[in-house]
Amino acid sequence: MGNKKTKKKGLTMRQRTTLEGLMFVAPWIVGALLFFVYPIIVSLRLSFSHLDNVAGLQMTFNGLDNYKYLIFTDTSYLANFLSSVKSTCINTPVILVFSLIIAMLINRDIKGRGFFRTVFFLPVLLGTGYIMQQLLGTGAGDVVTNSVDGIVTGVLMKAIGATFAGYVQLFLSTITVVLWKSDVQIILFLAGLQGIGASLYEAARCDGATEWENFWKITLPIVSPIILLNFVYSMIDQFTDSSNAIISNINHAILDQAQLDIGATMAWMYFAFTLVVCGIVLIIMRKLTFNIGER
Repeated sequence: MGNKKTKKKGLTMRQRTTLEGLMFVAPWIVGALLFFVYPIIVSLRLSFSHLDNVAGLQMTFNGLDNYKYLIFTDTSYLANFLSSVKSTCINTPVILVFSLIIAMLINRDIKGRGFFRTVFFLPVLLGTGYIMQQLLGTGAGDVVTNSVDGIVTGVLMKAIGATFAGYVQLFLSTITVVLWKSDVQIILFLAGLQGIGASLYEAARCDGATEWENFWKITLPIVSPIILLNFVYSMIDQFTDSSNAIISNINHAILDQAQLDIGATMAWMYFAFTLVVCGIVLIIMRKLTFNIGER
């Protein structure tokens, strides 16, 4: 027994990385278990029940009646639902393309690079601040939108007609959303671009590759995991935005009308649709995602 040497095995690099990741998400897991699991279960029960009394959440099971009501009776919900899906499908690709272009530009060795990075990250600092929230709550956030609408209706409509002015107005409003919603995506793309070794581009240039070929053969494949992350993030951010018509419907039903059962049904229908769309996107884009460690 004394001649046998016992070998102590330490954690592998993968195990250590997994353990570190679990340590980072542990506070979120604990918080979710303590504060979110019970409300989620109650809201799911509410979606299949009729609320008899708000006090004590007394409810009677009614099956799929709430879902049938929203689909076949409440026409405003489906209209707002389709409007939210349409705006998300338009804004998400535009945000991705715009943020990738901006990240590539500010990743270059140019003067004032730090200033431009700060400018593009300012919306996430201002938008989450207390002062900005108060300004938006008092309607100050509508100043730019109202000004754009005034220009479109007052000038463009007379010059180019109502139909084309509507397209211009849609374009301007989309650009405003894109500028305001691209900050986090730009930072993530910038982090991915900085992880690409300069030696790859140097070797490609030695082989006669152009900048366009470098983008398609080196930049785009390597940042494809970041594209997937930004795509899912942007889509969820658009679906859950406070200006979203469905979110406004849910808040109105729960907070203003005290229809907790109808509001819960709206939320679960919207959540199920968002989950299915994200799942489809993940399945499709994972096949197109380049992983250096596997290839």
